[in-house]
Order: sequence, then structure tokens, then C-alpha cells
Amino acid sequence: MERIWYGSYDARVPHSVDYPEKCLPLLLEEITNKYADQIALEFLGASWTYRSFWEHVLSLTNAFHRMGVGNGTKVAVMLPNCPQSVIAYYAALWMGAVVVMTNPLYVEREMEQQWKSAEVEILVVLDHLYPKVEKVLPRTSLRQVVVTSIREYLPWHLKLLYPLKAWKKKLFTAVPYGGKVSNFSRLIARHPPTPPPCTVNLNDLALLQYTGGTTGLSKGVMLSHRNILSNVVQLSSWFPDLQWGGERFLAVLPFSHVLGMTTCMNLPLYCGSSCHIQPRFDLDELLGTLQKQRISLFPGVPTIFTAILNHPRIKSYDLSSIRFCITGAAPMPLEVIRRFESITGSMIIEGYGLTEASPVTHCNPITEKRKSGSIGICLPDTDCKIMDLEEGIHPMPLGESGELVIRGPQVMQGYWKMPEETNYALREGWLYTGDVATMDPEGFVFIVDRKKDMIISGGYNIYPREIDEVLYEHPAVLDAVAVGIPDSYRGETVKAYVVKRPGHEVTEREIIDFCKARLAIYKVPKSVEFRESLPKTMVGKVLRKELRMESLKKSGNSEKS
Repeated sequence: MERIWYGSYDARVPHSVDYPEKCLPLLLEEITNKYADQIALEFLGASWTYRSFWEHVLSLTNAFHRMGVGNGTKVAVMLPNCPQSVIAYYAALWMGAVVVMTNPLYVEREMEQQWKSAEVEILVVLDHLYPKVEKVLPRTSLRQVVVTSIREYLPWHLKLLYPLKAWKKKLFTAVPYGGKVSNFSRLIARHPPTPPPCTVNLNDLALLQYTGGTTGLSKGVMLSHRNILSNVVQLSSWFPDLQWGGERFLAVLPFSHVLGMTTCMNLPLYCGSSCHIQPRFDLDELLGTLQKQRISLFPGVPTIFTAILNHPRIKSYDLSSIRFCITGAAPMPLEVIRRFESITGSMIIEGYGLTEASPVTHCNPITEKRKSGSIGICLPDTDCKIMDLEEGIHPMPLGESGELVIRGPQVMQGYWKMPEETNYALREGWLYTGDVATMDPEGFVFIVDRKKDMIISGGYNIYPREIDEVLYEHPAVLDAVAVGIPDSYRGETVKAYVVKRPGHEVTEREIIDFCKARLAIYKVPKSVEFRESLPKTMVGKVLRKELRMESLKKSGNSEKS
């Protein structure tokens, strides 16, 4: 096939790259030997060199080995961004285990569904989340839980203050250590950094990264060691001026999300750079870290960049150290790009990806050839086509819309125990994204529509069918549907349309509180509109798109049908 996008490449970026025949943990061992005294991780003022960080990884690997973790064992990591999350991730991969990154915002129902599906045996979790875990333990196959506290990896002065802060925020948790419950730091202290050799094959399964689906069913995306390695190597090649061993990455995107895992954790460590970890998005803390730590590479999402620009004292911060910002997950407004680049002197690079591709497939070049509104061009060794929407077998002419399909070494093996969904998404080596796009004569791709019904709010992918099912659980709800409506800050926010059961009364606040107890906070509807009926097709299917069009008209926006 003709790869017209090569003409738009930075001249220093190769069309194809050489991939190491070693998995990421073995490569990280080599990087540690090369950059032993460089800072690998920084967290709220505490830091670890590559040497000290790697010793923690190997000690936990040894502990995992004693627990019987081996090839194919499912290990869930349910932590905010913190050193323990990185250590647990690499220790599990070294042992050939399959990592299941679990969003720490999940409620009991979501945890249980994911861990049952993945057949998780080992869990690494934060102490104040343990009470929720304890409730679902009997209904899962978990045989060992490793509990940690943010306090364990704080600098000494914050360790002294942590008990008071934890008390004020009601984070104290009495964890019943013993039996199947272990403490993270004690395991590392008791086990020397002498694990068994890493015998991972690059084609072995490395991750079950769960994503939603338009049917409402959560799907486990099967990513191999080769998949995640390939995407990291592709991204590192995209930045020809990358200073190996010298960059400072800000890690504010959650490691539990595939974009944060790849761009904020795997990429900086692969490059021997420093990973400056933010446990949560706090704007003042983030700006302080950007300035104090002289961050040079900043992966984010549009919501974060917009928040920075709206900070009342933004001009008082020195952000001149930032060289590049990587953004994805949602379109970036041109005005935000212009203002941010003028304030910082950096360059914002928009890209595109999806969980099924580890996740990045497209990126704008690191040149003035960037195109506003475009997701960019294919990464090295990545191909894409625009196919007809009806059958998906006929390539569309340049400029005409169709489904974006992708091929490359970062594309998943399939969906965990979902052969029909796998066969639908992967056809003759091509990944069918479900996104409608066009391609221009220079190979730049423009997304013109999104996966059916999906809501993108603050960088999170939200599948409304899951919210629908929770709404239907309420005894006062007869009919309901969740829709994404425009939001100036998040891009979109969730709105619920509800029809009450005859003889029942319920308020907007009661519906929202009901959802809060059953859904991660970013999925909870921000508003509820009560109606006598919902628009439906002749066969009874709710016309979600019609409701969305109503909200767009009210907001003064328009959308292509």
C-alpha cells in the first residue's frame, strides 16, 4: 500500500524502527545499569535512583515468586499514581504474570466484575481502599492481597504529617494483616533482590487492560509484551531530540489508564529519564511541580491544559522548561494550543490512540507541519486505511469519510474470552476502530465522528450503556438513558434522561446519589432531566443521538449527522 504520510515525517524520524528482542523488564535492567545514579522516580519530594528503584522491583519480584506468581498469573494493581504502582507493575511483568490495571475510583460492583472476568489471583491495593476490597473478596478468586500506604514512600517530613492528614480525610484503615493479606514494604524488606531469571517471551500476554464497549460490556484488551514494547519504541523514535537519561517527565495521567501507563511510566523509564509522579490532579501542586522540577515532557489531556490556562496566577509560574506536551483522548481546541504554547514556549503534539493499540497509533510531527484538528499521521511501522462504513471492505478516496482501520506491532492480540468481538474488531490483521475519519493528500487523519454513543469527559472514555443499567436498578425509574452533552471544561459531561414509574417520586439528587454508590465518580450523571417519555425507534430502541442533538442545539453547537 502507498504510505503517503511518509512525506510528512520529520526527516530525522525513521519509517521503520528496530525493536529489541527483550521485554520491558529486561530492558529496564539494562537501563538501570547504564543510568544507575540518575533519578528514576520522584514523588512528593522523595526520590529514587534507578539503582534503588530497581532493587525494590527485584525484591517484590522475589516476594511474588514466593507467592506462586508465575507465567499467566493475573495480578491486579489498584493504586493511584505512586512508586508502588510502578514497582508492582514491573515486578509482575518480570515473573511472566498478566497485569490487570484497576482504576482506584472503582466501586465494589466494578471491581468484582473486572476481577472475575480476568480471574485475578493477586491484588496490590492502597490501604484506604481495602474495606471495599474486603467486601468483594469472597466472590472472587483472589488468594493474596498486598496492601500499601501512600505514607510508605513519602519523604520523612511528610511521613510525620501523614497521620494527621489521614485522620482529617478519614483515610485511616485498620488492615487485618496476616493470612492472605500482606504489607508491601514489609515484603520488600523481607525479600532480597534475587528473583528467578526472567523467561518472558515477547508474544506472551502482558496486560489485560479493560475498556468499555458500545454494548455496555467491559472487555479485557489482550496486550502482549511485544505490543507494549513496540509502542514505547515507536514513541521514543518520534522525538528525535529526546535526551536519553536527561528528560523530566510529569506523570499526572493515571497509570491505570493505558495512555498514562505508556506515556507517563513506560516511556520515561525506557529512555532512562526521571518520572515525576503526581498522585492526583491538583492544579496548584501540578504547577508547583512543573516549575520546581523543571519538567521537560508533559503528557496530558485537553482538560488539564485548559485548567492550567485558567489558573488566576498562571503568569507567575515559570514553565519555560517544558519542551513538548503530548495530548490525546479528546480534541484540543486551537485557542488552547496557541495560548499554552505562547505562555510556555513549548510545543503541543496532538495524537490518537485506543486501548486496543497500546494505545498510540497517530501523532502530529515535531515540526511546523502540524495540522490543527488532525490526529496526525501514522507512527513508524503503522499503517492505516479509511474503509467504507457499510461493509468495511472498500477503501475510501482521500477526503471522504469512512471507518479508520489500523495495522501495526502495537495492535492487540484480541479481547479476553470474547471471540466474536475479537473477530469483529480484528479482520485480516487490521484493527477496526469504530471511529469515522478522513485522510488528506499528505496522510493526515481527521476524526469526524466517534465510536457509537461513547462519551469522552475530561479524557475518560465513558460508555453510557453501563450508566443506563445502573439507572434501571432504581425502583422509581421506568425508563432511562445517559447521554453526553457539551461541557466547556470537560468537553462532555453525562446527563441522564429519566421516566418515573407511575406512583413513584424521585429527585435529581436522589438519582445522582444512587449512581455515585454504583459507579466511578467520572461516570456519574451531573444532571438529570425527567420526561414523560423517551424518543424511540419502531422496535423500541431509545434514540440516544436525538437527545444529544437536542442538547447540542440548546448549547448553540451543531453536529454532523
